[in-house]
Amino acid sequence: MADAGRLSDPVVEARLARLDEVLAALEATPGPALEAVRLLTEVYGEALARVLDHADERLQERLADDELAGHLLVLHGIHPESPERRAARAVEKLRPAVREAGGDLEWAGVEGQVARVRLSSGGGCGSGCGAGSLDVTEAVRAAVLAVAPELTSVETVPNERRAAPAFVPLSTIGRRAVPQKAR
Repeated sequence: MADAGRLSDPVVEARLARLDEVLAALEATPGPALEAVRLLTEVYGEALARVLDHADERLQERLADDELAGHLLVLHGIHPESPERRAARAVEKLRPAVREAGGDLEWAGVEGQVARVRLSSGGGCGSGCGAGSLDVTEAVRAAVLAVAPELTSVETVPNERRAAPAFVPLSTIGRRAVPQKAR
């Protein structure tokens, strides 16, 4: 339930877009205004860290799960989850949409600062086919780096070909003789 005076998500998105424009203009003309923004950001980050210090685990999780609050926690380097965990969660959120499109997406971990995912398309394409897989790859990259900007890139890794388990009929399994100890 939104409280009076709260901003709706579309309004927040519009304000963030405008903020990007204003900050870009400020960066082009450094001076006291840019320093004020940096100092204000640093102080607000410290205030947010203090809020987390007083929050129980459940509230920390709720803040981390909130898209806007989660981004602020990342921005200030105080997110309670590791970049790897955040990236894995982003991949899991995308997985149903990829499956609905006939593919699959699987988290494969982090190597250094590179997130790794397995992406496959329907129809036996293996690591993806056509322009559609490029769109999915870009969506995965954007989602992962948005929640874990500490990572430098996202790579797709080939699907592991797993050998089918060997079938051994139960009738061929016999009892192994256990040697008797000499008395």
